[in-house]
Amino acid sequence: MAKLIFNYGAMGSSKSANALMVLYNYEERNQNPILLKPNIDTRDGQHMVKSRIGLTHQCDLLNEFLDKYHENNEYVDQFDAIIVDEVQFASREQIDDLSDIVDFHNIPVICYGLRCDFQNVSFPGSMRLMEICDEIKEIKTICWCGKKAVCNARYNENGIVKEGDQVVLGSNESYISLCRKHFKLGQLKKD
Repeated sequence: MAKLIFNYGAMGSSKSANALMVLYNYEERNQNPILLKPNIDTRDGQHMVKSRIGLTHQCDLLNEFLDKYHENNEYVDQFDAIIVDEVQFASREQIDDLSDIVDFHNIPVICYGLRCDFQNVSFPGSMRLMEICDEIKEIKTICWCGKKAVCNARYNENGIVKEGDQVVLGSNESYISLCRKHFKLGQLKKD
């Protein structure tokens, strides 16, 4: 029985690396998975998923994939699994489309992404997954203090940024995972 699965974690928790390992496992077993990401994520190139530890793989864009699905529902039947990275950038409607693929085509959809933004507000795609997915799994990482990191702090040369657009693409140069306490304190490192 296929499932809609949401694997979430703070930044740096190896979500993309996990997505690429799952893709590899399907391919190693002569299955035909497809790796997708929302078109807004252009940090590593339009058609590339890259993890912080250096794993990379070509991918397709979620919106183009779903356009093909809407043109011909049977398009998705060629795939044994659908793996979506950076799913927080998906729309609620795109998440509903992915759930339809699970329910009506019996194809597992395995999603990876952030639960919340730099203000601890849910992304629309993540919120919709939390509402309707079959399984929710946390991929854990730690704060600089050693406690579990649950917050994605955006920062600049002046410290933690508390206001701004929900989506500002970046990596280690702009974001750090913190425990809730150090996020509240605005403490990026041990003094």
